[in-house]
Amino acid sequence: MSRRRLAVLISGTGSNMAALLRSTGPEHPAQPVLVLSDRADAGGIARARALGVPVAVVERRPGESRAGHEARLQAALDAAGADLVCLAGFMRVLSPGFVARWQGRMLNIHPSLLPRHPGLDTHARALAAGDREAGCTVHEVTAALDAGPILGQAVVPVRAGDTADTLAARVLEMEHRLYPAVLRRFAQGDRTPVRLP
Repeated sequence: MSRRRLAVLISGTGSNMAALLRSTGPEHPAQPVLVLSDRADAGGIARARALGVPVAVVERRPGESRAGHEARLQAALDAAGADLVCLAGFMRVLSPGFVARWQGRMLNIHPSLLPRHPGLDTHARALAAGDREAGCTVHEVTAALDAGPILGQAVVPVRAGDTADTLAARVLEMEHRLYPAVLRRFAQGDRTPVRLP
């Protein structure tokens, strides 16, 4: 079976990106071909290079339209021959047109148990809501924010005395387990949801 050509999009430290890349050994159904950052100062760039994966930086230029920036992102993906995309802390909302081009081939990880708490500040919102469980979700990307088909979830209990930071740290540990597990299945064409632990 030919391996899927994987690109990972980042904006920050790239911890989920690194977990994905480390999981993709020679027997994995996906082969990383590009890490693409929209920020030249993203900490994940050095991590990707240390793991031997090509890196491209496509920052949005002053005054550049969203469409223009996305066209340059797409050009970088095309140049790498990518056919599968994982968003890993990529902090731009992609346009419906861009998402449509990657329909069924783009994944995202979100730090809540969707459909609860889409968007930002998920851990503080989970605590404010009195949730007993938090966690993370891997889903297909659709034009609606954090609303695509769910492909995996990992649950973390909310503990007495938790802060947004302590909860986030425990959820992040599960993200690093869940995302590689879902990617492996997804790259083989298996959309059966993964549930951890």
